[in-house]
Amino acid sequence: KNAVEMILFKEKLFSEAIFKEHFVCDLSACNGKCCVEGDTGAPLEPFELAELENVLDAVRPYLSEAHQEVLDVNGPFTLDEDDGVFKTTLHGSKHCVFAIEKSGVTLCGIEEAHNDKKVTFRKPISCHLYPIRITKLNDTEALNYEEWEICKAACALGEKLKTPVYAFVKDALVRKYGEEFFDELEQLAEYLNNEKS
Repeated sequence: KNAVEMILFKEKLFSEAIFKEHFVCDLSACNGKCCVEGDTGAPLEPFELAELENVLDAVRPYLSEAHQEVLDVNGPFTLDEDDGVFKTTLHGSKHCVFAIEKSGVTLCGIEEAHNDKKVTFRKPISCHLYPIRITKLNDTEALNYEEWEICKAACALGEKLKTPVYAFVKDALVRKYGEEFFDELEQLAEYLNNEKS
């Protein structure tokens, strides 16, 4: 693979792929595998640890008994020794403890509680931002597009709908960095597009 081209924007590094690649989750094709595949839980922002503690009682009824038991023993998050980041607890080696199944599709129990207006916290920002992953680099953050085999259908749907990655995760980017940040990011995307054509 070629080296990833990074663009410095508002003191953050953006992978060029975030503007070039297309992506729209296709749950009917992947069945929400990203919540049950992978070797660690979802990375959490420091302020989200308290958020998770706060929503536990409201979210608990959405979870299976097995997942509730894991929460009782291990709590909602664990520290990943490898990178020093807190992540959502796993049930077994793959399933996020907040993953629930509905008609064969894996969904987020926190998000379901949010949709039912039981909690104001929607879900961890790292899940909301997916397929963008944030890496902390000293004083800045690098935002990369994570390509994953199980998301092939999402890339195909994104192509069909002509939705670039950054546009797909608009809500999450606004939630993390604010409306103004996203508006300027959109201008950057248009500039990059014109430059290409």
